[in-house]
Formats: sequence, structure tokens, C-alpha cells
Amino acid sequence: MSAIESPSRSARGFAIQAVRPFVYAPALVLLGLAAAACKEPPKPQRPVPTVSVTTTKPAPLPYVVTANGQVEPNRTVAVQSLVSGQLTRVAIAEGDEVREGQVLFQIDARPFRAEVDRLQSTLARDEATLVRARGDSVRFASLAKDGYVTKQQLDQAYAEASALAATVAAGRASLQRARLDLENTTVKAPISGRTGQLLYKAGSLVRASADQLVTINELRPVLVRFPVPERDFEELRNRAGLDKPLDVQVIPNTADTAHVVTGTLTFVDNQVDRATGSVLLKARVANEDRNLWPGQFVTVKLQLSVDENAITLPSEAVVTSGANTFVYLMEDGKAKRASVKVGRPAGTLVKIDSGLVGGEQVIIEGQARLRDGAPVQLRKPAGAGGRRGGRNGGGPNGGSANGGSANGGSANGGSANGGGRGDSGAKPGATGGQGGPAR
Repeated sequence: MSAIESPSRSARGFAIQAVRPFVYAPALVLLGLAAAACKEPPKPQRPVPTVSVTTTKPAPLPYVVTANGQVEPNRTVAVQSLVSGQLTRVAIAEGDEVREGQVLFQIDARPFRAEVDRLQSTLARDEATLVRARGDSVRFASLAKDGYVTKQQLDQAYAEASALAATVAAGRASLQRARLDLENTTVKAPISGRTGQLLYKAGSLVRASADQLVTINELRPVLVRFPVPERDFEELRNRAGLDKPLDVQVIPNTADTAHVVTGTLTFVDNQVDRATGSVLLKARVANEDRNLWPGQFVTVKLQLSVDENAITLPSEAVVTSGANTFVYLMEDGKAKRASVKVGRPAGTLVKIDSGLVGGEQVIIEGQARLRDGAPVQLRKPAGAGGRRGGRNGGGPNGGSANGGSANGGSANGGSANGGGRGDSGAKPGATGGQGGPAR
């Protein structure tokens, strides 16, 4: 073949060389995009924590000891019969209010009345015999002077008179006891109060000093017994003393926690209970309206004294780290850490013994995400954001601040159904230049 190539072959080679740059160009573009995508995106900035604060202010803080107590009657009596016999009448009903001396039960009095009559007759006979014996002794004494009776006969007459005198005295005592038994057949209330369950009915046979008929509890006043821990008992001794009649607030454990009954401390036990490490105290409550009932559990508050100019904080505002306790203050838009010494609790608050003087803005919410010197912003009052959005055109269901639609349009004015709307405004469902896509 000729060394000179044909024109057609040369033309094909030129065409291939001319096409190669256009083949490689898209590949280079794709490689550049891939390299750009592999770059790490910039980290988002950490948002500024939003916090709530309270301003400290010195104020009086009562020292109140709170304990669980139980109501007991001021006096309680288990009524029993002093004589044995059959119940013939029950004069009260269960749960009645009775007065001292009121008749409660009646026991068959016939045997006791018969015994009284018998003893009266015996006593009358003995008294008549005594009168005769004394007359004989007087006559024997005058006859003994004249020698008509012997001294032995005279002494015997005196002895008989003395014996009969003793018999009469014994008869009178027996008669008095029989009359007392007859009187005891009527069982009366020893105290005023409220009766409990009747344990015997009419017709029952009861034994003297053995069978309990009914229990009477005195409800006005009542006692409230409550234990105080040894630590609080020491504060009681140091602050108020043991002989001062302190006021006690009694709160029944019912739905109406606002009802408070006031009483007076009347009893402090003379020893510490070894099993519980507490001291028993009692308060007397007048209970005129009978809000307290024996056996009822109550909450007792005993105010010992008042700490003037005390600074208190919500317990959640104090941060504990190991042996250190501190709070965060808000100063010039930044969180500042301040060490404090926490004192005694007072309900949901705690007393700050040192570290704060009053007037500081203490962060009480959001301090878990803070560090010393970190910027913070104050939480706005609830509802402020919604009012601002409404003034700028925000819709009721999540529209944007700059004119979002009623159902969640875009930032620059989405349509009524979520379709995009440009700045010039398109019809619902159209695609605007800066709006979201139509549904």
C-alpha cells in the first residue's frame, strides 16, 4: 500500500480527536461536584440557653416543725357494772351524746332491794337487843353496889352490851353496802362524751367489774399526739423552751386541706424513744365543731420561732456538685456561678444561710445546661410569641411571621393550601418564585 494515507482515514482520525474534549468534560464536572459534597458541612452554632430567673428578697421565715399525728380522746372510759345481774333496760343508743350522770343502763334491782329490807330488819332487831343489854348493865351496876349480884355477872352484862353494840355497827355497815349495791343497779355515765358500740342488750346477764357495757370518749376537747425527731426536739429546746405553751396547727388528712384547727402544746415526754429516736408531744384542741375524731390521722405544724430577713430559693435552683452547692446568677446577659450554703428546708423552698444578700437574679430554670460565663437569654412570658406572629400576619395553624398562610405556607407568603406564592402573588396551587411547591 502507499505510504500516503487515504483522505477518508485521515478525516476519521481528526473527528475522533475533536470529540474527546467533549466526552471528558462532563466527567470532570461530576468529579468536582463529588469532591465538594465530601467536604464536611459547617457545624451549627449552639443556641443561647433560655432561662427563668427570680429576684431574691429577705423576708421573715417561720421555723415550723411538721409531723404526722393522731387524734385521741381527752378522756375515755370503759363503762362496767359494779353489780352482777340481768339488764332490764338500755337507756341510750349507739353513738349518743351523753352527759355526766346520765342514766345508761338499768339492772334488775329486786334482789338488791330485798337484801336492803332484810338488813334493815336485822339491824332493827339488833338495835332493840342492844337497848335491853345496856339497860341490864345499868341495873346490874346498881345491884352490884348492894351486893345482890356478883362482879362476874356485872362483867358479863357489860360484855353482852358491848358485843351487841358491835353487832349493830356491823349491821349498819352491811345495810349501807346493800343500799350502795341497790344504787349501782342504775348505771350512769361517769363523764360527758359520745358513746360507742353497745356490747350488751336488754336481757343479758352481766358480771360485776368484768363485762364492758359501752365505751365513752370525750370529744371536746381532744388530744393530738405526734412524735418529733430528736434534731427538731433540740431546736424546740433552744428556740422556745419546754414550758412555753406553743401554738399548734392541726390539718386533717382530708380533701379540704385548707381547714386548719389550732391547739396548744400541753405535754412533752420525759425521754427519747430508743426505737424511733423521737420525743412524744401532745397538743390539746378545743374541737368545738368536732372536726377531729379519735383515731384520725392528721398533719401537725409546730411553729418554734421566726427567722427575720431570711433568703429563700426554690430547691431546684440549687445545684449540688460533690460537696459543693452553688446557684447561677444572671448578670449582663451571662450566667455567673455563686457558691452558697444551704440551710433548712421550708416546704418547696430552702433557706440560704450564706452566699446571697438579696437583690440577685437567680436562675431557677434551665441551669442544667449552663456553665460559668455562658451567655443566656431570659425566657419571655407565655403567649408573647403568638401575639407578635398575629400582628405580622401569621396564621392560626402555623403560618410564618411574614405572612404565612392559614395552613402552613412558606416564609414569604405561602398560599392558602400550602402552594407557593411569589412576591407578586400567584393563585392557590401555583408555584411562585420564592414559595413552596403546590400540593
